Amino acid sequence: MKNTILLVCTANMCRSPMAEGLMRRKLEREGRAHEFHVASAGVWTLDGRPATESAVLVMAELGIDIREHRSCLLTEEIMEEAALVLTMTHSHAEAIRAEFPQHRHRVMLLSELVGFGYDIGDPVGGSMLDYEETAQEIEAILETGYERMMQLLDQLAVREH
Repeated sequence: MKNTILLVCTANMCRSPMAEGLMRRKLEREGRAHEFHVASAGVWTLDGRPATESAVLVMAELGIDIREHRSCLLTEEIMEEAALVLTMTHSHAEAIRAEFPQHRHRVMLLSELVGFGYDIGDPVGGSMLDYEETAQEIEAILETGYERMMQLLDQLAVREH
């Protein structure tokens, strides 16, 4: 059974690494970390680049260590393993659906977990406050949208069988 929750942004250096760390923590707090693998990738990146310094610092303030994170380009192999793909923007979702049409049913905006369809802004090049606000926005979505995400994972698991 596919059990990877994949978080995707552009370069896999700011939003998706922060979301990955926050998702892991949420699953740990819910006692479900052992059930899922959490990963992140970028639709346009080079493999092996670290998370931005600001992303690392903001996550450290929240008690989450992403210093070892390295960027990863989204590939067919990664998509094959993903039970659910949560993107930061409409353009990420559209790019993934176009490149991997056979997996389109597993792709949605992160914000759709809370019933909306808006883009999570990219803090790259911004202030620490921009990064903090992005992390808070992602965390709020994961908290509020957690039950919806679990329902989606259950529905997708049934569909895959």
